[in-house]
Amino acid sequence: MEIVKSLKQTKIIKYLFIVLLGSILLAISAKIKIPFYPVPMTMQTFVVLFIGIAFGWKLGVSTVCLYLFEGIIGLPVFSGTPEKGLGIAYFTGPTMGYLIGFVVAAYLAGKFNYDNNLIKNFLKLVFATSFIYILGILWLGGIIGWDKPVFELGVQPFLLAELFKILIATLVAVKIIKLRNIL
Repeated sequence: MEIVKSLKQTKIIKYLFIVLLGSILLAISAKIKIPFYPVPMTMQTFVVLFIGIAFGWKLGVSTVCLYLFEGIIGLPVFSGTPEKGLGIAYFTGPTMGYLIGFVVAAYLAGKFNYDNNLIKNFLKLVFATSFIYILGILWLGGIIGWDKPVFELGVQPFLLAELFKILIATLVAVKIIKLRNIL
């Protein structure tokens, strides 16, 4: 009985460590800006996909939720913080829909099965990523008004960079699954 209890505790500690490590990786990815056209690129959405694929949907969603919680309580983990504000005020600003979309994308990326078919893997990751932009644009439109060019402001500038990140994730998805199997 003691061995089983000890193994469960060890597993819980391991999972907590993985989730914490993933939230740190996500925070770092939000801070790194890579020159790209037409806007600088962060690697956040790539890391969200990576976390979903590598950790599975349960730990992936837990990781993203911890990251969001860290930002909501005022830790400067989001892109543009602390310069553009902190905490709940920043979270409920124009980017909230995108941030909530991270949860859905991590869930889907973690739920899908990946194989050596690059086209299928690519389409799965496009589908997962699309929820970041769908929820983002819905929230953004509600904030700034639907009379504004919401798609041109909230999606179009990021499409080329997003394609690049999805292609990278597609190429490494099967290798990432091998990492997940180690967990």
